[in-house]
Amino acid sequence: MKILYGVQGTGNGHITRARAMAAEMKLAGIEVDFVFSGRPAHDYFDMAVFGEYRTFQGLSFVARNGQLDLYATCRKANFIRLYQDIRALNTRGYDLVMTDFEPIVAWAAKRQGVPCVGFGHQYAFKYDIPRYKKNVIAQWIMSNFAPAVTQLGAHWHHFGQPILPPLIHTQTMVNIASSDQVLVYLPFENSEAVLDWLEGVPNYQFRLHCKDIEPGVYGNVAVFPFGRDVFQKNLSECESVLCNAGFELNSEALQLGRRILAKPLKGQIEQHSNAIALDLLGIAKTSETLNSAIIQEWLETSRVVQISYPNVAKAVVAWLQSSNDISVSDLCESLWLQTPNVRGIDFKYPQNTTAFETKKTTACPQ
Repeated sequence: MKILYGVQGTGNGHITRARAMAAEMKLAGIEVDFVFSGRPAHDYFDMAVFGEYRTFQGLSFVARNGQLDLYATCRKANFIRLYQDIRALNTRGYDLVMTDFEPIVAWAAKRQGVPCVGFGHQYAFKYDIPRYKKNVIAQWIMSNFAPAVTQLGAHWHHFGQPILPPLIHTQTMVNIASSDQVLVYLPFENSEAVLDWLEGVPNYQFRLHCKDIEPGVYGNVAVFPFGRDVFQKNLSECESVLCNAGFELNSEALQLGRRILAKPLKGQIEQHSNAIALDLLGIAKTSETLNSAIIQEWLETSRVVQISYPNVAKAVVAWLQSSNDISVSDLCESLWLQTPNVRGIDFKYPQNTTAFETKKTTACPQ
C-alpha cells in the first residue's frame, strides 16, 4: 500500500500527530511519502522520521501578541503559488491520499479523482460539537480548506458523534513530574511579556520554550529553543502545562496527567472552541488573558486530570489496511470503549445516536 500524506505545518500539533502515524505505518509495512506546508522549509526540525519529505509554501496564519492578525494573514497568502502547487502535485501514483488539514494534497487529490482521507481535529467540526459563536465564514473555510471524501475527526470527547479520541504519540520517557515544575509553550504570545508573567510567580520553576529569547536561565525561568526531544523531556518532568488552546499539546498533557491552563489565540475560532470544550468537560482551566496573578491562582487551586486514551494511530492504520470494511462509527465506538471514565466524565459511545446533550456532561471542579 502506498500513501501520500499531507501535513499542515503551522504550529507543531499536526506534525506531532504525523510522527505517531509514521511510526505505525512503518510497522505495518505501508510506504508513505510525506508533504508539509504552512511554514518555511528551514523552520522544520527533528524530521528524520518522515524520510525524504517535500515542503510547499501552502497557507498559514499570522499571529502577533496572542492575537490572530487577519490583515497580515491575507497579505502573506500567495494564492497563485498555492494554485500552481496544487496543479503540479501528482497524486495518481498512490493508493490513497491522506491529509491532516493540509490543502495542497487535499485539493490535488480532489482534482485528480484520487480517494482522500482527512484525519485531524479540524474534521470534528463538521459535527455538532461545542464551538465558539457559530460563524458561517469560519465554518466554510474549515470545511473547504483541505477537503476529503472520508473525514476522521478527533476530540477529547465524542459528544455523541462519530469522532475519534485524540491521537497521541507514544511516550518513551519515564513520567517523573515534579509539582513545582511548569512547562510553558505559548508560541503566539509576546515572549518578553510571558517571561515577565512567569518571573512574577517566584515559588515555581518554569521551562519556557520559545524562539525569540536567548536560551538560558532567567531567575526562576529556564528558556529552551524548539526541539522535540528536550520538549518531551520537559513535559515528562513538569506537573503543570501552560499553553495555548491548540489540540495536540493539551491532548498529550491530559494523557500524562498534567494540570493545564490554556489560553486561546484571540480570533482563532478553533482555539476558542477548544477552550469551551475544556471548560465544559472540566478537564483544564482556561483564560482569555494571562498575568502573574492568574497563573499563580491556577497553580495553587487547580487539580490534575489524567485520561487514558487508546492507541488511535494503530487503530487508524489497521482501518486503512482493511479497505474501510469497518465503518467510521464502528471504529470510533471500538476506541471509546477502551477509554475509561474519569472524574465523572462518561466516554461510553452511544450507538445509533446523532446528538449529544453537552449539559449532561459532568464537569469536574477546577
